[in-house]
Amino acid sequence: QVQLVESGGALVRPGDSLTLSCAASGHTAGYATGWFRQAPGKGREFVASIRWSDSRTYYATSVQGRFTISRDNAKNTVYLQMHSLNSEDTAVYYCGAAALDGGSYASAEYEYWGQGTQVTVSS
Repeated sequence: QVQLVESGGALVRPGDSLTLSCAASGHTAGYATGWFRQAPGKGREFVASIRWSDSRTYYATSVQGRFTISRDNAKNTVYLQMHSLNSEDTAVYYCGAAALDGGSYASAEYEYWGQGTQVTVSS
């Protein structure tokens, strides 16, 4: 059993930076962690992921160079640092855990999910 709790979402202005946190509990060893987002009326979109085995990271083209995913093993927490935010980044952000640990882009491969945290970018 894995439990995930996201936090850090906020209302920010275009160009701002924001860091989201995904705190994990339970049996998390061996799981890859991914960040996904869902805007109103749209499907869940892959954002970034980090593998357990070697900490290799993967990013969606839309956030490459602006977002950074990282993990603090001591705190059992995964972070998503976001920079140069724009209106297209407005969404509910979710973290998920995948047992495959292959850096999957597919939401269906993630077995556990957090409740989501809202990020709104508006002037």
